[in-house]
Amino acid sequence: MLWPALLRLNTRYPDIKVEVSIEPALVDIVTGQYDAGVRLGEQIARDMIALRIGPDLRRIVVGCPAYLADHGVPAEPQDLTHHRCCSIRLQTSGGLYAWEFERDGRRVNVHVDGPFVLNDSHLLIDAALHGVGLAMVMEDMAAPFIADGRLVPVLEDWSPPFSGYHLYYPNRRHPSPAFAALLEELRANAHP
Repeated sequence: MLWPALLRLNTRYPDIKVEVSIEPALVDIVTGQYDAGVRLGEQIARDMIALRIGPDLRRIVVGCPAYLADHGVPAEPQDLTHHRCCSIRLQTSGGLYAWEFERDGRRVNVHVDGPFVLNDSHLLIDAALHGVGLAMVMEDMAAPFIADGRLVPVLEDWSPPFSGYHLYYPNRRHPSPAFAALLEELRANAHP
């Protein structure tokens, strides 16, 4: 989401030099002396300024048709404890992700179990495509496989959208001209 804005900025201002560092951990941008960071809206500290740079997102549970035919379709999140599920190792903390669900104001977290613990979305999707079990992935990543029928979403009514990606930065009085130009570029193409 940030890359297209950086490319447009480079075209307009070819003398600006930008360093991008991709870290799986939640980095303190003030201590690290970064101008800004990118995080999901729910992960941004209250003392930061945030600019939305992407649409709302959704995590969904998917499985291949053959797996669902053999093992059934879960009707409630708790049904997942009886399914083979690919667990997710969080890159930020190293812990296992408890699958989060919500419907009608009711929140449910399920600790799943299965043959694989993975920390990469592409591997999670590949495991589901191969019938290993169910996987929780970002909806936009699974969309092509759902569209062609190779994956089927389940528990969709338990998967509400959440705030997407934001560029965030400290409340500084004088951002550099280069950073101000990036903010201008991002605001011009901001998502609602």
